[in-house]
Amino acid sequence: MTAPCHETTVRVRYAETDQMGVVYYANFLVWFEVGRVELLRDLGFSYREMEKLDDCHIVVAEARCSYKKPALYDDSLCIRTRVLQVRRKTIRFAYEVLRSPGAELLATGETLHVICNRSGRPKSLPEKYMKALSSPAGGHPAKP
Repeated sequence: MTAPCHETTVRVRYAETDQMGVVYYANFLVWFEVGRVELLRDLGFSYREMEKLDDCHIVVAEARCSYKKPALYDDSLCIRTRVLQVRRKTIRFAYEVLRSPGAELLATGETLHVICNRSGRPKSLPEKYMKALSSPAGGHPAKP
């Protein structure tokens, strides 16, 4: 995956599964959100900051998930999240969900987000976020 990219670990909870211990499919979208939130934190800002300080709300316009293998109760999962595309009024993220250890691919997906103000009207993404989301180092100096 190209940067900005972030890896987040989650453990499958019992409440996220059916009676056979298989994860309910919609939980993958929840994990996409977990990965997205943590990627933004890694870039040096949060959803809360964007909303409160800059009146920028990242509204989901599309979501897609392709399931390869089931996730199971108590699995340790790696949620790999990256920015695919940043435009003035939209951001597209890509996701991979892998079972750890061994990094077995369980699902891939994408979400498209429209930048809106608190009234739900589209607006341009402030330059500081454009820069952080577009930078190969994610707005941070390259790590050795």
